[in-house]
Amino acid sequence: MKVTGPTELGTQVLIRRLEKLGKSSGQAMWLDLAERLGKPRRIRPSVNLWKLGKMAKKFPGKTLLVPGKVLGSGSLDSALSICALEFSAGAMKKISGHKGKALTLDEFVGKPADAKDIAIIK
Repeated sequence: MKVTGPTELGTQVLIRRLEKLGKSSGQAMWLDLAERLGKPRRIRPSVNLWKLGKMAKKFPGKTLLVPGKVLGSGSLDSALSICALEFSAGAMKKISGHKGKALTLDEFVGKPADAKDIAIIK
């Protein structure tokens, strides 16, 4: 049986970092995120900006974390703090146009974050 999962070296390294962070900090969120990223790309979520705008209203003041790709379909009403594995060019343009923050998971893992300030979007 063929092994599935991430083949990109950067994603594999990120998964290992998340696993170490989860074990050392005791926060299960990081282990859950590592498990989600370890699945094949076709299973990872692709989330459009309009959905993130709706989720931002549901979770005000939280960083929206997408364990997949953020796509540029739709528009934003306000500045959002979004963290994702990947961003499309259109999504980056729209997020920066509204003075929001678009962080990759590599950048986000390096900063201290509390689980109560993060909403994982599926």
